[in-house]
Amino acid sequence: MDNLITVEGHPNLFRDKNTGAIVNCDNVSYKQYLNSISNRMNTKKEIEALRGEIDEIKSLLKELLNETRRNWIKWL
Repeated sequence: MDNLITVEGHPNLFRDKNTGAIVNCDNVSYKQYLNSISNRMNTKKEIEALRGEIDEIKSLLKELLNETRRNWIKWL
């Protein structure tokens, strides 16, 4: 931290004396960012799981419909 200088007006930003790079030291915002990424990934996984379940339900409904049609034809 010795070679970092605070950027005026930005308490969480520092300039590296050696490279001139701006470094963001706001750990709270970084953790919030990582949490938002994790939440998005979890949401995507849940959506994919729901899509799979919907496909399974559709398949079962088609199978049930076909079976019902076959039984109906036998009755006639």
